[in-house]
Amino acid sequence: MTSIPISEVMLVIYFLSDEWYQQEGRQLLKGKPGVKPVFSDSEVMTLMLVQDFIPYPGENQYIGYIRANYLDLFPKLLTQSQYNRRARNLRLLVEAFRQHWVQALGLLNNRDLLLDTKPVPVMGYKRSKKHSAFAGSAGYGVCVSRNLHYYGYKLVTLTTLEGLPLVYDLVAANLDERVAAQAVVYRVRGCRIYADKGFLGEDWQHQLRQHTGNRLFTAKRINQTEQNPTEFDPWLNSIRERIEGFFNELQNTGRNLERLLAKTVLGLTTRVITKMTSHLVKFMLRQLYGIDVQTFTRTA
Repeated sequence: MTSIPISEVMLVIYFLSDEWYQQEGRQLLKGKPGVKPVFSDSEVMTLMLVQDFIPYPGENQYIGYIRANYLDLFPKLLTQSQYNRRARNLRLLVEAFRQHWVQALGLLNNRDLLLDTKPVPVMGYKRSKKHSAFAGSAGYGVCVSRNLHYYGYKLVTLTTLEGLPLVYDLVAANLDERVAAQAVVYRVRGCRIYADKGFLGEDWQHQLRQHTGNRLFTAKRINQTEQNPTEFDPWLNSIRERIEGFFNELQNTGRNLERLLAKTVLGLTTRVITKMTSHLVKFMLRQLYGIDVQTFTRTA
């Protein structure tokens, strides 16, 4: 393997973003009023996707780093506030870019999927929420496995067995796991979905299968009459480690998913969309170009 500079990674991501933007992305913005910006949408998308590959969690630090080191690549670089505003405005375009590559890479052909949720806190647990921008959409939740009490949302996600996200959504933290899951499980058809005991419920699983053709498999409680085959639960636990690994990577790469520091729902959704898309871009760089952005190396 040979080392690869960050600047080359930026150029590859810009190429991917701009090629898609010219072919599909700008059509999604057709009719959008205003003068064409000097700093292009493709450049903003590139900066959004690169941010999780560089260890600067704050946007002020990140834009300052780009200005100090890569102004030759981005000569018309925005200020932090301009970048923040443009990123929020382009969040749905970034999600459309992700969905394009999910389809292009054939990920929708996967019939075996993993389901889980992850806490996304937004404010201190005891802090007053009455005047918060999150009031009315966030909620108080508990993550039993971590004994975590928090105020915010759940990121509910369907991934492939390799840990690549297909469908995801943010829901209030106080929603029951099965209610939260409905934000994603009704968006796929005819799949085998593997989950933990939080998604137990014969009536709910039967209704899901009737409406979508999806079958949901979980471990059983010891007091249930019908039990899984002896060898099934160890296998289920082993593959579920992959979605745990996916969440761990989301949290510990770039901006921490549990400390996104967003002040508004729009800001939070922008950050989540960007993290999910950059995770897929990381896979694309490895598959298409042999680039590992964790070590900034490329296979010869």
